[in-house]
Amino acid sequence: MQMLACNSWSLQKSAIDVFLQRPFLMGRRQLLCSASVCSHDVHPLLLFSFGGCRALRDGNKDICAAICRSSAITARRTLLASVFMYLLYHPTRYLSAEALGDPTVTIEEVTPPVFPSGPLFPTEDRIVQLFEKNTYSVVNIFDVTLRPQLNITGVVEIPEGNGSGVIWDQQGHIVTNYHVIGNALSRNASPGQVVAKVNILASEGLQKNFEGKLIGADRAKDLAVLKVEAPGDLLRPINVGQSSFLKVGQQCLAIGNPFGFDHTLTVGVISGLNRDIFSQAGVTIGGGIQTDAAINPGNSGGPLLDSKGNLIGINTAIFTQTGTSAGVGFAIPSTTVVKIVPQLINFGRVVRAGLNVDFAPDLVANQLNVRNGALVLLVPGNSLAAKAGILPTRRGFAGKIILGDIIVGVDDRPVKNKGELDKVLDEYKVGDKVVFKIQRESENLELPVVLEEKS
Repeated sequence: MQMLACNSWSLQKSAIDVFLQRPFLMGRRQLLCSASVCSHDVHPLLLFSFGGCRALRDGNKDICAAICRSSAITARRTLLASVFMYLLYHPTRYLSAEALGDPTVTIEEVTPPVFPSGPLFPTEDRIVQLFEKNTYSVVNIFDVTLRPQLNITGVVEIPEGNGSGVIWDQQGHIVTNYHVIGNALSRNASPGQVVAKVNILASEGLQKNFEGKLIGADRAKDLAVLKVEAPGDLLRPINVGQSSFLKVGQQCLAIGNPFGFDHTLTVGVISGLNRDIFSQAGVTIGGGIQTDAAINPGNSGGPLLDSKGNLIGINTAIFTQTGTSAGVGFAIPSTTVVKIVPQLINFGRVVRAGLNVDFAPDLVANQLNVRNGALVLLVPGNSLAAKAGILPTRRGFAGKIILGDIIVGVDDRPVKNKGELDKVLDEYKVGDKVVFKIQRESENLELPVVLEEKS
C-alpha cells in the first residue's frame, strides 16, 4: 500500500471526518484514503481513535479526495480487519500502567526509618521459652504402612497416619495416639515390631530418624507406646503435670506437627473439662479436656501444656465439619495418661479392674424401661460378681422377662448408665473392694464386691 506523509493536521482531520460520516457507504478509494492519511509522528491506524477524530474534525475534504485518487485500492474488509487487530494488540491496551518513577526524590527520602524490635514483653518471652524448652520433647511420627503421595499439582499429601508424640523417659519410650499408628495395628502388629518412623529434633535443629517399635497400645483410651534406640542426649522427657486441677479459662499450649509442618506451636485456653471425646479410634473417652488452641490433623499424639510447660494432656481429636481446626479441640487428660502408659510399658496392655459381667447397651436398657443405672444382662457362674450375689436378667414363667440387678452407684458415686460405670471403675485397681448400690425390683441393696481383671 502506498502511504503519503502529510504535514498538515487538517488533512488528517478531514480524512477522519470522511470515515466517520459514512463508514460503511464509502468506496474502496475513500476508505483507503481515510486510512492513508498520516504524519511522520502518528501511526496511520491511530487516526481511527476517537481522540484522533476529534483532533481532525474540520479538515479539507478536497485535499483528501485528491489523495484518495492517487492511492492504491484496498478492500474494506482487509482494512477493517487490520484496524481491529491493531486495536486488539496495541501495547497501550495491556500496558496502560507504566512505572514512570519520580526522579525528584532519592531512595533515602522514601525509605522509612526501621526501629529495633527490642526485648519481648514478659508474656511473650515466657511462651517463647516454653516452646524452646519443650519442642525437643515432641517427635514426628510416620506410620510405616503409609507413604506420602505426590499428587498431580506437585504437593505432597500427608496421610492421616502421620502425627506427633512425646518423649516419655530416658529409655526411649514414645507416647502417641492409638489412631496415629492404627493402620499398622490393624494388621495385627506384635510387640517389638517396627510400626512407625520417629523423627527426633536434635539441638542443632536437624531431625534424626529412628525406627519406632511397638511396646503396647490401648484402643479404649486411644493411647500407644513406641520405643526408639536413640542416644541419651536426644531424649528429653517431657514434664508431666496434673490435669485434675485444671480450671476453665487458664492458658494452654499445643505443640505438634499439623499437616506435616514439624514443631508448630498454638496457644489458647482451657475451654471445657470432663468432655466425652469421640476418638478417631472409634471409642468414647471420658474426662476429656476441651481447648480452643488450634489442633489439626498431625497434632494427634502431641502434648497439651499448661502455662508452666507441664504436660496436661495428649491431643487427640477435633470437632469440625471440614477436618480442620474449628476452635474446639480435645485432649486426653494427663491423669489418664499416667495411669495407662506405665501399664503399656510393663505389660504391653492395660489391666483394667471391673466386673466380668455383661451389661445391657443403653438402647436396650431404655426399651426395658430402665432410665437410670447399668442393667446386668449376664453373670458368669465362676465370677466374683456371681459369688457376691449379683443377679442377671432372665426369663420367668410364660417367657416374661425379669430384669436383673441395676447398678445405680459405686461407693458414694452415682451411676446413670453403663458408660458412667466404666468411667468410675477405671479409677480402681484389681483387688480393690467396692460397694455397689443396686436396685433389685422394688429393693435397694448394697453389695460389697472385690474387683477382678476385666477380660
